[in-house]
Amino acid sequence: MTLESLPIASLPEMAEIWQQTLNWQPTDQQQKQFQQLYELIVEGNRQLNLTRITEPEEFWEKHLWDSLRGIAPKQQFISSLSSGISVIDIGTGAGFPGLPISIIFPNCQINLLDSTRKKINFIDSILSNLSLTNTKTIVGRAEEIGQENKHRQRYDLALIRAVGTASACAEYSLPLVKQGGLAVIYRGTWTQEESQSLKNAANQLGGVIELIEEFTTPFTNSIRHCIYLRKVVNTPIQFPRAVGIPSQKPL
Repeated sequence: MTLESLPIASLPEMAEIWQQTLNWQPTDQQQKQFQQLYELIVEGNRQLNLTRITEPEEFWEKHLWDSLRGIAPKQQFISSLSSGISVIDIGTGAGFPGLPISIIFPNCQINLLDSTRKKINFIDSILSNLSLTNTKTIVGRAEEIGQENKHRQRYDLALIRAVGTASACAEYSLPLVKQGGLAVIYRGTWTQEESQSLKNAANQLGGVIELIEEFTTPFTNSIRHCIYLRKVVNTPIQFPRAVGIPSQKPL
């Protein structure tokens, strides 16, 4: 049996973990799509170096589970997802967290943003293979599309994982979110100093920190954090700043 043919989401113990950690289990169809996604990622990784995470259990925990845990604060999925909101995944890379969310919330309109054309071309092939008609891709930078009328303050939910400092993540994401919407920053470690700098940045961008949630991954017992920013007023027009500035000179 080859590595990519190993099951990643259908084993009985996996079903129990989904239930225990998210109060949810994937349907048979969703499990099949998760498996197809895994196989496609492993195959594409041979040419594109998409991710270092290719072992079945590690992929399940660090890509599938982690992606979905981020939209389940306090172990319940964000309620508006089931009603079909607009979502943008900023710096999607190999398609995480956006692709797993696309699979389980087909009513949502999901945009996957990345600045690397090769990665976006690969994700387009995944969307075709998995028949994910609710999902589109965008080649570009968050600093640029955040100033475009068709994207600025158009999304109900923005997701950003493993991209720069928390303050930079806030500047990439909050300008894209509607007033009343939510930005979710996925992190590993988190400190009180980061909380204060993020609070200051979010305030300048029209947001507030609604929740900082710490949780433990089910297999490796790694500590993870998700930070939830609520958009309370429109972002001032000077944000996001020009490409590179948010990371070089964080707010």
